[in-house]
Amino acid sequence: MDGFALRAVAIAAGLSQFKVERVQAAGMRPFQLSGETAACIEVMTGAVLPEGADTVVPYEDTLREGANINLMKGHDKFQVGHAVHHRGTDHHAGDVIVSAGTLLSGREIAVAAACGYASLSVSQSPKIAIVATGDELVEVDAPAAAHQIRRSNDYAVRAALITAGFSHVSRFHLRDVRHEIEHLLWHILAEFDVVIISGGVSKGKFDYLPAELERQGVKKIFHGVAQRPGKPFWFGLSARQTPVFALPGNPVSTYTCLHRYVLPALAYAGGFLAKPARRVALAAPVSFKPRLTWLLPVKLVEGQPGECLAQPDPSNTSGDFAGLIGTDGIVELAAESTSFQAGTIVPFYPWI
Repeated sequence: MDGFALRAVAIAAGLSQFKVERVQAAGMRPFQLSGETAACIEVMTGAVLPEGADTVVPYEDTLREGANINLMKGHDKFQVGHAVHHRGTDHHAGDVIVSAGTLLSGREIAVAAACGYASLSVSQSPKIAIVATGDELVEVDAPAAAHQIRRSNDYAVRAALITAGFSHVSRFHLRDVRHEIEHLLWHILAEFDVVIISGGVSKGKFDYLPAELERQGVKKIFHGVAQRPGKPFWFGLSARQTPVFALPGNPVSTYTCLHRYVLPALAYAGGFLAKPARRVALAAPVSFKPRLTWLLPVKLVEGQPGECLAQPDPSNTSGDFAGLIGTDGIVELAAESTSFQAGTIVPFYPWI
């Protein structure tokens, strides 16, 4: 602190007036306090403690009279080490401050800089392709006929990925035309590290993607999850181990599967430290007839002081993207039960 460095033993001996010998600024080599008992050195915040001194009395606890200072009442509180930050009191040499698998923010960069690390070894951000599928899709700025809808899934997924720290994200559109799917899919699988597909993975006559993915050497790991929404979710690995996430085309299904599965998988693949899902309590009872896991949108509300509750806020349908506005994420309601009482503790996954 800005103040005066002196010996605490002098205060303990009853001295209250000290002579200022020098001024010690931050960045200067430390001065030597003289052998005089009533000697002190004026110091600035961040300065090295002068040699021979062991405590600092702040400006506001002194009165200056020329070359001398007088300690104000209550100065007996100033003992050895007051307002002195000793080397090694934050961390010791050899301590690990930032563990591998940490997403670097300004805090971690500050630590690296302070510890003298001019360069860091980091995971490479993957190149991600988002593929929206369907003849019914038109661009955002195009007029939409009665049989068409504007593209939204690939925009939503890209925005969420960028927010999550994945900066190399490209969007594509595939019509329900076999040769177009074959041609573009081949290039995407060869060029990108991760492929996320929206739509075309259900059981319709024009859902060509699963068969084409298999034909191009993408091994299906699973197709279908016993959940709502997002039951047709498909996942596989290409011959060069490119993960392919094929999400259902309904907007809420796409966005829900992205947050429950894709983002955690990308974090794991990138070496990030695993974080358990946050646990919250339901603010109201919920009933759900089919024995499927329900990924239910919720709003977080405050209950008792310090208590976080999840208020169920389901969308009208899995196509109602606007229904997610105002929600904070999803809770996972296990398929083992069809009825959940208020206060039930459930895992929560926030929207990015």
